[in-house]
Amino acid sequence: MSNRPLLDLLAGELRRARTARGLTQIALGEEISYSGSLVAMVEQSRRIPKLDFTERCDRVLKTEGLLGRIHHVLLSDTLLPWFREWVAIEREAVALRSYEPLVVPGLLQTEAYARALHVGASPLTGEEMEAQVIARMERQAVLSPEKPPMLVAVFDEYVLRRPVGGPEVMRDQLLHLVEVGNRHHVHLHVVPASVGAYPGLNGAFAIATPAEGDDVAYLDNQLKGHLVQNPADLLTLRNTWEAVRAEALSHGQTIEMIREAVRAWS
Repeated sequence: MSNRPLLDLLAGELRRARTARGLTQIALGEEISYSGSLVAMVEQSRRIPKLDFTERCDRVLKTEGLLGRIHHVLLSDTLLPWFREWVAIEREAVALRSYEPLVVPGLLQTEAYARALHVGASPLTGEEMEAQVIARMERQAVLSPEKPPMLVAVFDEYVLRRPVGGPEVMRDQLLHLVEVGNRHHVHLHVVPASVGAYPGLNGAFAIATPAEGDDVAYLDNQLKGHLVQNPADLLTLRNTWEAVRAEALSHGQTIEMIREAVRAWS
């Protein structure tokens, strides 16, 4: 793994702080409501933990946020190189517009759905794949602060029908969409299958609006993603966004369609 030095640093600092507090791995696990075996795997550099794990360890071990800071750098290093800058832009945005014709947008995926996507569509395996899944989950923290960005997500109806991970994974994913869709800053819109061909079928894209300065967009393909900052290209994407959004259902209609899809997967 390319991030092995950071993983070893996290493992060493966790082990040092735990022993300094006179706790066994099992005892620390009980204090933070995780298993002692997970503590052992993290200390052996065999597992990248979730942010919640390191935050709880910081509180119990009185490490003043050290483990969380290492974890943040570790996940940033885990992200594919061309995606790191976009994640930083997402964190600073006041508004995000996302269009996906094939899958649930990354910011709205459940862990099981994200893992199923990687298993079926990613060349990564094992620890590298798990690292990407964890990084995707932690990236969703952008929607949780006191003043989160407004997120408008448009996706194709077939996203609700494609059996990624099987019925249980799909049901839980769609229930998650309903839950997230109830947040005041999240607006979901489905383009119904009855629309037929429309501009969005040319590919997924996202547009971030910062508090100051111009929009930045992100495009992805089979090889890698890239940022879009050229004014003419941004105008094209904004026009495509408006065309796609015009074909989509309202937020209320979308939530009802998602609920119907939940029943179909049940």
